[in-house]
Amino acid sequence: MSSMAIAADTRPWRDPAAQPFISIRGITKRFGDVVAVNDVSLDIHQGELFCLLGGSGCGKSTLLRMLAGFEAPTEGQILIDGQDMAKVPADKRPTNMMFQSYALFPHMSVEKNVAYGLLREGKPRAEALQRAAEMMRMVKLEAFAKRKPHQLSGGQRQRVALARALIKQPKLLLLDEPLGALDKKLREETQFELIRIQESLGVTFIVVTHDQDEAMTLATRIGVMSDGVIQQVGEPREIYETPKSRFVADFIGSVNLFSGRVGPAAADFMRVTTDDLGPVSVPPVPGLTQGQDIWLALRPERITLTRERPEIAVDGVTGMVEDVGYVGHLSSYRVRLTDGRVIRATQSNRLRDEDPISWDEQVFLSWNPAALRVLTQ
Repeated sequence: MSSMAIAADTRPWRDPAAQPFISIRGITKRFGDVVAVNDVSLDIHQGELFCLLGGSGCGKSTLLRMLAGFEAPTEGQILIDGQDMAKVPADKRPTNMMFQSYALFPHMSVEKNVAYGLLREGKPRAEALQRAAEMMRMVKLEAFAKRKPHQLSGGQRQRVALARALIKQPKLLLLDEPLGALDKKLREETQFELIRIQESLGVTFIVVTHDQDEAMTLATRIGVMSDGVIQQVGEPREIYETPKSRFVADFIGSVNLFSGRVGPAAADFMRVTTDDLGPVSVPPVPGLTQGQDIWLALRPERITLTRERPEIAVDGVTGMVEDVGYVGHLSSYRVRLTDGRVIRATQSNRLRDEDPISWDEQVFLSWNPAALRVLTQ
């Protein structure tokens, strides 16, 4: 069993006694008056494929560059495998970095590009080329060893860059938007290839990406960043299903957000008054007080659309279908409520009948109370 498989099975981040492989403690990076990374603390474990996810300018690439040693923190400490990196230059760290541009040498063949790091270190040519051949087999490019980068597809160039980054057997590989230059279909295919390679080697990967789907597919855990701060860390399902803030709920996938006020609580439910949905029931949340302002998050796929109110519906609202988008396995709906609010809902096309709901129809929107996520920030 690979190190990655072991990590996924045991989930060491859930064990308070587990020792992290990477420990980031109170890291801050300032460029003049601009705070790019603000007091970030984070533990990452051996064998993880960890994704730093966020929009442009959120600080994720700056944090990656500090791990690599290309930038020095203004404040804080970085430990890799128990060693303080403060005085360790980039070329002496147990890391390597793969850039979005791939930075392949256009005049060199694939095998020489892959072997370059070992040859530069003075390794015997035969040993370097043998190791390069092993790496090319791992990324399934052995048949392309003599080709130049311009003779390869985008996905093949990406794999050459990955093989070159891994040939020196780093303990930690840092990948800055590694799939960003690929088209959507190739990017989706390459995601699983990247997971396969990472699992086969057991090397710890930290991937920076702005693509939510990419992070959800690749990661053992995700750190969502905004304004230089990590807003939430968790497994993909946890980040999606139980976001801790409106920012995370809205950034990951599609969501409907409603402002509300806490009402009376019973043993198994709590009432919340909202402007758009009226009074609704939600599972009880410890620590809330009656009258407290909160927000409710409701994912589009958690909403059921019907022409009539279902007998089992606890809560719901009526609205008019304004737009319908067909996206293969799903249909996406925009439904305007009587107060003007537009709600997004999706339905599986596999479950649609021969008379599907369409434009300009009045519909009833309902949901299970457990589908409403209560947010306080």
